[in-house]
Amino acid sequence: LTRNIAERFNGIYGQTFKVPDPYIPKVGAKIMSLQDPTRKMSKSDENVNSYVALLDKPDDIMRKFKRAITDSDTERCVHFDPEHKPGVANLMNIYSAVTGKTFEEIEAEFDGLGYGKFKPAVGEAVVECLRPIREETERLLADKTYLESVYRAGAEKAAYVANRTLNKVYKKVGFLPR
Repeated sequence: LTRNIAERFNGIYGQTFKVPDPYIPKVGAKIMSLQDPTRKMSKSDENVNSYVALLDKPDDIMRKFKRAITDSDTERCVHFDPEHKPGVANLMNIYSAVTGKTFEEIEAEFDGLGYGKFKPAVGEAVVECLRPIREETERLLADKTYLESVYRAGAEKAAYVANRTLNKVYKKVGFLPR
């Protein structure tokens, strides 16, 4: 919505707002729920086992992936087929996004091993991907003085930039600048 408003305003009044280019990766752009792979993963889901939060503890992440819904076929092979195996396809999508491996490489890596080996491997890969984020967040949260200085500096800079942009907007739409 914000992007649309900025583009419309810029189209009418000239370049005023910077509209960033979207980044939509080919793999991992849409991650589905771990408990219902037909629905998008959402932190607002009532079932905490359906999503992974950035600051989840490693044990919690592992538990969520071990409980992730796969598919009830008798083969139990790791194969990318979103239409017939949405649970496995979702886990492959996640694994590919955090490891950079292709679906073909993932299928070869888990050929003949089944879901019992695949699900914990996905969990471990996600744990390792999120580890630096979690550790840096914990480090920063422990330093309250530093955080307060960052808050103050950020607020000052945001106010300065916002006021400059708001004055441009006022001029372009015919209001007197503040």
